[in-house]
Amino acid sequence: MYTPIYWWLALALLLGQSKEASSMTPILPGYVNQRAGEFDQISDDRKQQLDKLSNYVRSRIDAKLPTRLTFICTHNSRRSQLAQIWAMTAAANYGIPGVEAFSGGTEATAFNPRAIGALRRAGFEIPNPSDGNNPHYLVRYHPAAAPLECFSKVYSHSPNPTMDFCAVMNCSQADRSCPNVAGAADRIAIAYDDPKAFDGTPQESAKYDERCRQIAREMLYVFSSIVH
Repeated sequence: MYTPIYWWLALALLLGQSKEASSMTPILPGYVNQRAGEFDQISDDRKQQLDKLSNYVRSRIDAKLPTRLTFICTHNSRRSQLAQIWAMTAAANYGIPGVEAFSGGTEATAFNPRAIGALRRAGFEIPNPSDGNNPHYLVRYHPAAAPLECFSKVYSHSPNPTMDFCAVMNCSQADRSCPNVAGAADRIAIAYDDPKAFDGTPQESAKYDERCRQIAREMLYVFSSIVH
């Protein structure tokens, strides 16, 4: 049975407020429910693009095969990271089994701290990582699941799959510069505007929050379509 996200609070009680469950902030379930109530903000044209991803996931489930999604943008610093995290959150929210989400770039840089800030404001618990040029962040999206280890990497870099996965292209530049994604079983373009354009401006936080909301809303739409 598929269950909505407020099971997180019930699960915390069932686990006796375990260390894992208590690491979730109370903001995230409400944030997800808000985004799930905004599907009417997605245009029909955009829904047609998103439905391609829903259909891919559904086809893998029907064939009893694992669903591996690798979200790809140029630097793997913002949009693809957000998409990976929200895809896993959405799959957990709707109880979709067998989904693994990854992210990568056509080159590696670092997970941008402005995107981390937007995720924290959404309600994710993300501890500060150790110092380094490309720090690894642990992002917990579900009280009963291991956190995602998120860092910038080339799309073919471990732990990303190298075969039998769907390449989801999150920026037009990566889509153009990487016409063939080695090992991909399918390829779907779901591009997002880069909030990087607003770095250092008074609109910076608002634009990162806007992109985080959009990606959350659309990944929730993708996985809700599978259960309805």
